[in-house]
Amino acid sequence: MKKFSLLIVLMAFAVQSFGWGATGHRIVGLIAEYHLTKKAKRNIEKVLGRETLAEVSNYMDFIKSDATYRHMSPWHYATIPDGQTYEEAGTPEEGDVIVTIQRLMKELEIKNFTDEDEAFALKCLVHLIGDIHQPLHVGNGNDRGGNDIKLDYFWNSSNLHRVWDSGIIDGQQYSYTEYVNWINHPTDQQINEWSSSNVLEWAYESAELRNRCYETIPEDKKINYRYNFDNIDLVNQRLLQAGIRLAHVLNEIYG
Repeated sequence: MKKFSLLIVLMAFAVQSFGWGATGHRIVGLIAEYHLTKKAKRNIEKVLGRETLAEVSNYMDFIKSDATYRHMSPWHYATIPDGQTYEEAGTPEEGDVIVTIQRLMKELEIKNFTDEDEAFALKCLVHLIGDIHQPLHVGNGNDRGGNDIKLDYFWNSSNLHRVWDSGIIDGQQYSYTEYVNWINHPTDQQINEWSSSNVLEWAYESAELRNRCYETIPEDKKINYRYNFDNIDLVNQRLLQAGIRLAHVLNEIYG
């Protein structure tokens, strides 16, 4: 009975910690694929074999079911409280999404890996660049990235984090390939601007944008069509930025 209870707790934690949900991560991976150089594509295929960036994008969530990887759970998010810088908040001893992305980028460049091999590092990087662009994955330190904000989403019990991970995206009722066809239209100026920023800047963007997630919640905490209308452009922007930036990083490493 105790083992069963522990399993339920771990499953609940895993669900609450997902970033973007399966569809969102695949969207980011596929957008990146469209913006890779030919050389980068060839070199990435040598590492991943027949798997695509979209197909491996959820691997880091998938392995949460294995206790061997439990120490990686804090790597999916960061905490930057309102009114503080990241340096003032401090990096947790167990790490976070910011330092982990930075480490993985360096390891993929020098081919010296802390955890397993190159394919594993690449799969983790694909996932975490998606995570850091979900505004609630750079939390304020008060409500576990919106997990503690209970609400009704289209008349079903949910929480704010889950709405942003998957609710709004899945509510569009697109496959991930259809979704990419819808939003993958960045201008050259956007590509240049987004590609020139660094990991910490991505985190600060999410920290600034997360207020939008809270501000548009009505007092009765019942959200549906209007909440989607108010926030879908932001969701799509962050998915597109994540895909463009992932491609830029991989072109630098493999192209």
